[in-house]
Amino acid sequence: MTDETSDRTLDAGFFRRWLGVVAADAVEGAADRLTELDSAIGDADHGSNLQRGFRAVTATLEQDAPTSPGAVLILAGRQLISTVGGASGPLYGTLLRRTGKALGDAAEVTPEQFTEALRAGVTAVRQLGGAAPGDKTMIDALEPAVEALEAPAPAGPSFRAAAEAADRGALATVPLRARKGRASYLGERSIGHQDPGATSSALLIAALADTAEAAR
Repeated sequence: MTDETSDRTLDAGFFRRWLGVVAADAVEGAADRLTELDSAIGDADHGSNLQRGFRAVTATLEQDAPTSPGAVLILAGRQLISTVGGASGPLYGTLLRRTGKALGDAAEVTPEQFTEALRAGVTAVRQLGGAAPGDKTMIDALEPAVEALEAPAPAGPSFRAAAEAADRGALATVPLRARKGRASYLGERSIGHQDPGATSSALLIAALADTAEAAR
């Protein structure tokens, strides 16, 4: 399966691998960097918190092995809410749970259906955190990722294009002044630092693209 998967469907195994293996491994590898970024404008625990959360996601998905994409996402989101401290747990948990609920009980989903569901998840995160693009939050990576998936393309949604858009969005937070979250308390001092939430969000979307490409 190529990254452009409009003619293929995504099953529970795809989502278990994305969140329980590829994303979890990516978080392990990037935990120190995420914490370093968070030390400049946050509580210096973003990497360790996500590391703990995704370890719990891996263990839970291995034990329960949900059989539908929606169930995988809902279970993973629930684990992140219960194990990740600070604002990250509720925000990432909401993203995955709302996306999973939008997918329903289908045993397989198309990339287009997943794109529509992810849009619902990102909208829920925006409502929960009250953030918009440009506020120097995870939305600055997630919004362009979804927009890239929604962009018309002959081969359908491209996960790699979404990953590249998310990465650009995360990098673009460096010159921004934070308007939401803990970093907003720093005012002008938040300028010049890459947002850790946007960075970890880009990491999650990159893991999605890697999962799709590995399934070829």
